[in-house]
Amino acid sequence: MHGQEFVAIPVESSLLSSVAYSKDATLELHFRHGAIYRYFDVPPALFQALLDAESKGAFFNHNIRDQFQYQRLA
Repeated sequence: MHGQEFVAIPVESSLLSSVAYSKDATLELHFRHGAIYRYFDVPPALFQALLDAESKGAFFNHNIRDQFQYQRLA
């Protein structure tokens, strides 16, 4: 089967409501304000670090935002 498979993981964050990661290294972020973004070629270790971060929003702002190609879905 081709395509991306995402399983949303709810997170405790004032910025993000859930995160998901696919086998093709695509990170999908659901923001509390309703936007959904996909970030491409995100290393698996960075996804894990996001999950482990005390502040998901601060981690996103310092390590993901403006660092990867992305697509806004909603």
